[in-house]
Amino acid sequence: MSRRDALLIELGTEELPPKALPALSEAFAVGLEKQLRGAGFEFDGVERFATPRRLAVRVLNLPAEQPERLETRRGPAVSAAFDASGAPTKAAQGFARSCGVAVEALGRLETAEGAWLAFEQRIAGRQLFDLVPDMVETALAGLPIPKRMRWGDKTAEFVRPAHWLVMLYGDEVVPGTVLGLGAGRATRGHRFMHGGTLELANAREYEARLAEPGHVIVSFAERRARVRALVEETAAAEGGHALLDEALLDEVTALVEWPVPICGAFDAHFLELPGEVLIATMQGHQKYFPVAGDDGRLRNRFITLANVASATPAAIRAGNERVVRPRLSDANFFYTADRARRLDSRLPGLDAMLYEKRLGSLGDKTRRVEQLCGTLAAACGADLEAATRAAMLSRCDLLSDLVGEFPELQGTMGRYYAAADGESAAVSDALGEFYQPRFSGDAIPASPVGRCIALADKLDSLVGIFGIGSAPTGDRDPFALRRAAIGTLRILIEADIDLDLRVALAAALEGYAGVKLAPDTTEQVYAFVRERLRGFYLERGTPNDVCAAVFANDPAAPAEVARRLAAVTRFRELPAAQALAAANKRIANILKKLDTPPGTDIDDALLADTAERELATRYAALAPQAEQLFATREYTRYMELLATLRDPVDAFFDGVMVMCEDPRLRANRLALLGRLHALFTRVADIARLHEP
Repeated sequence: MSRRDALLIELGTEELPPKALPALSEAFAVGLEKQLRGAGFEFDGVERFATPRRLAVRVLNLPAEQPERLETRRGPAVSAAFDASGAPTKAAQGFARSCGVAVEALGRLETAEGAWLAFEQRIAGRQLFDLVPDMVETALAGLPIPKRMRWGDKTAEFVRPAHWLVMLYGDEVVPGTVLGLGAGRATRGHRFMHGGTLELANAREYEARLAEPGHVIVSFAERRARVRALVEETAAAEGGHALLDEALLDEVTALVEWPVPICGAFDAHFLELPGEVLIATMQGHQKYFPVAGDDGRLRNRFITLANVASATPAAIRAGNERVVRPRLSDANFFYTADRARRLDSRLPGLDAMLYEKRLGSLGDKTRRVEQLCGTLAAACGADLEAATRAAMLSRCDLLSDLVGEFPELQGTMGRYYAAADGESAAVSDALGEFYQPRFSGDAIPASPVGRCIALADKLDSLVGIFGIGSAPTGDRDPFALRRAAIGTLRILIEADIDLDLRVALAAALEGYAGVKLAPDTTEQVYAFVRERLRGFYLERGTPNDVCAAVFANDPAAPAEVARRLAAVTRFRELPAAQALAAANKRIANILKKLDTPPGTDIDDALLADTAERELATRYAALAPQAEQLFATREYTRYMELLATLRDPVDAFFDGVMVMCEDPRLRANRLALLGRLHALFTRVADIARLHEP
């Protein structure tokens, strides 16, 4: 058995971009694993490590050489390889010569296309040491780096200058060069707390050796958990709890190799600022974790992570307090200056801000959204006056100084400024909800007016951008239309707003009078949103056949789609569902072959067979109740009612010849089937259930 051991690759660099570090680490591990598996190596897994100054991967239980493989070369067809006398043709001779054997040594390969000459040979596996350097180069070349750089007089390119390279297989150095660096076993510890190189005896001691004496926690996940625990412990010691933003947690983890918590304070009078302003200042500018009390209100405390265990932590704390004070003073100045002007006084400034050169300014967009809110307000249950007022003010805070400094506060500051101006609670609350949902998992607007203006803005964006031919393609979605579509759907579904999407899109299109848009704009947008809706439910586990059954009827209101999907999903699990689906498919096939649609009148006198009389009787008794359930949208009960028809439907198809010779009986039976088909397909086309 060949040797198996751990392979460690570490690339040491200058400080890597913190926000990109997790993605770089993952891509490096995935790329190297792909290279190894593509070469036929089998191993137990890949561990990845990342700090501000290094990317590392360790492959577990990796063989020292590739496995031997059997390679089959296919030659000419047997029919072309031999002449009528059985002698090999030039084609056969040439193939044998290329394989280095006589024609007689060639084998046969039987395929569906025929028989072929073939040559099999065993290829010995290459040594791991011969393959690793090129594999590492390839994996690094595939990292998601928008712009690479060179350093010194080197021709190598990477996201940051690279300074050392470790390549160890067990306790042996893998010889080779990557990015112009020769491989070795010397890594480097913490820049300040160790400062020198560390010789690694083998690949397995990597984390332990760097932790002690190197003062580096190389596992990103372990370091992240450590940062979280330290921040939480420090906040608890201050009698509060930390506000832990996950993205900030990632960024701070990517900035430190040996995290040490420092708790600082700021002047209490800054607590008069809106909490969101304090949080944006501390998180966005300073990478601090804010601290809140048990009542949820912010305290004048923050926690930062130093990258060194200092002998004078008080000096670090004082330095951070000195830095945050002017930041908060600036925020306070902006907030005070912004409140000196009414929000609506900023409206004219929107006309000078470009939205899209073919679609006009932000002022134009605001007026379109205001107009569309007039159409959507009733469906959203929103007060018309409040909705149009909120729409008019929705983007005014973009011209405020504070939002200019902290773009993430758009909408949030609009709410504060509107309330300070004396706008109604409905209007000010809606402004704070205008951009929701901002990201996956974010809440939809809570108020009817907030839902109305959020919907209007998203629909306007979809229609306008699609109309000028800038629909998303591949990974490109500069106007975030996929997010707008999902946000639209979530609002309509989660708030149970019965809004016909086609009607809403047509209303949005009316706002573009005088703007040249593609003639099929609304159809394009409807198809795009509908596809997002299907994907939305498939990702959440709705069976594909249930989606197919409901979408076959093309309900235009997403809330209606949601109700029907829920009902059909339950119906699908009933014992009768599969039989009724098959029966409905059979009915559809019969009706499809008719030259003209069947009649709708059923003559009881022509119900000659017991099974068809029973089915007609059950249908007549059930139809009015089904009509009532459909009208009140009680789709689950509607589908459960259909399930009671299983036995009479089965009996009908077992004992009745539909396409009999008597034209009157045939027409009557087809009319009964037509009625049943309409009943079965009203909520969804159940014939599509249980299809692959």
